[in-house]
Amino acid sequence: MRIGVPTEIKKQESRVGLTPESVSEIVRAGHHVNVQSGAGLGSGFANEAYTMVGATILPDAAAVFADSELIVKVKEPQPEETARLTPDHTIFTYLHLAPDPVQAKGLMDSGCLAIAYETVTDDEGGLPLLRPMSQVAGRMSLQVAAWALMRTKRGRGILLGGVPGVMPSKVVIIGGGVSGTHAAEIAVGMRADVTIFDRNNNRLAELDEQFRGSLKTMYSTAHSLGEAIRDADLIIGAVLIPGASAPKLISREQLKTMKPGAVLVDIAIDQGGCFETSHATTHEDPIYDVDGILHYCVANMPGAVPRTSTYALNNATLPFVLQIANKGARAAINENPHLAHGLTVDAGKIAHQAVAHDLGEPYVRPDWLTA
Repeated sequence: MRIGVPTEIKKQESRVGLTPESVSEIVRAGHHVNVQSGAGLGSGFANEAYTMVGATILPDAAAVFADSELIVKVKEPQPEETARLTPDHTIFTYLHLAPDPVQAKGLMDSGCLAIAYETVTDDEGGLPLLRPMSQVAGRMSLQVAAWALMRTKRGRGILLGGVPGVMPSKVVIIGGGVSGTHAAEIAVGMRADVTIFDRNNNRLAELDEQFRGSLKTMYSTAHSLGEAIRDADLIIGAVLIPGASAPKLISREQLKTMKPGAVLVDIAIDQGGCFETSHATTHEDPIYDVDGILHYCVANMPGAVPRTSTYALNNATLPFVLQIANKGARAAINENPHLAHGLTVDAGKIAHQAVAHDLGEPYVRPDWLTA
């Protein structure tokens, strides 16, 4: 199969779909890999690193798309990229279509087959291709929050962990999944006063055991969360409903009850965000103020640490890329029900039920799908 890796063009996105090590494995399996010139530079991979393992360097995205069957990316295709897709293409990347009708229309109009990283599953019911970026975003959330809380950034002017004789910051984490857990690990390590909210009692028990009393757990209700945010210095939104838009858990009205200069970090912004006042920002201009509350809502947080993120993502995606390349997309999907859960668009129709529901589009199961 001919596999293409274009340069990511979303603003301040420096990750790349395949590392040279991944390309080496794909070439060894008998496939051809086209890499756009400079695609890996943001992650520290020169063109020579790809040619040394057998890739072909092509001058621009147009050439990569024209000479490839499978397009492997990181972020959702931008309008100029969906315009290059045809019914002969399969695209394998993060899509996050539920809050993005423009992208959905572009993919449907192209006629391509689109597989979303974020809804591929594993034997434990987890999301293995979302997990590595959730880990990165969770850990990063405390780095950016510590920065935003500084007075020089209009925050409350406090240190997350306090110092002897001065109380630490109060951190509320909404969601005890992968991102929330990794955020909690860093917050606890920075000696903050951490409370994590979730609606799964079993998960709360696991977190209580995992952290051995170094954080507090709370069953999430509108009332319990509303009470907690009044005293919070930092709130991390880490809620996920696979394939669907994130629920809005903090309203604009509730911002008035919070401390001036408190910080909201919305890890769920790729799925529309879990705060009513969230809207996507960039690494170039990451923070905005609503009613005295700072919002950090960068939609590609892991893009700020592209080398770590690219390696972590490739560790998870490579086996699926090889399956698609070795068998063809439709055969691979039918043989692997976990990959089938990632099927999102096919032949101009939405092929994922949760995405179709949120977009208000009909769900159409492909005739060829047996998984």
